[in-house]
Amino acid sequence: MNEIDLGILIIRVAFGASLAYHGVNKIISKGGLSGTAGWFASLGMKSPALQAKLAATTEIAAGLLFAVGLVTPLAAGAMLALMVVAIVTVHAKVGYFIFLPNGGWEYCAAIAIVAVGIASTGAGSVSLDNALDLDFGRSGMAIAIGLGLASAAAQLALFYRPASVKKSVTE
Repeated sequence: MNEIDLGILIIRVAFGASLAYHGVNKIISKGGLSGTAGWFASLGMKSPALQAKLAATTEIAAGLLFAVGLVTPLAAGAMLALMVVAIVTVHAKVGYFIFLPNGGWEYCAAIAIVAVGIASTGAGSVSLDNALDLDFGRSGMAIAIGLGLASAAAQLALFYRPASVKKSVTE
């Protein structure tokens, strides 16, 4: 294993495990999936119970796949989709910086960029992709971006219904 493979391994495991834990937290936190569903409903998501299950499952599966480097472009695409939806539904209106109240989109963008970056290089020599001789080559990044953006767009189009902002009569 060379330095690049070590760096890719560290990044994959750190970001993948963190994302998977976010999914687990949606299930085991104090409010569990019903609390997550309530929060999703407050954001304007249709079918919030379904959305809570989908988000938790996708975070766990994509995070674990990314961490072990298995079908890495698909895992990266799922991560990109999750982060685009999070940015659009929650973080974009806050601003860029994560330290702002309610958290800006900085951290979500970092996760998305890491996912696409790893998809562009491949999972490295210490990965299940390598062990199984799954070489996505230059198409890895295109797969991740295409899958991620298409999935996010479909998710938002099918399920996101934010409350409309009403202007006062005096404006």
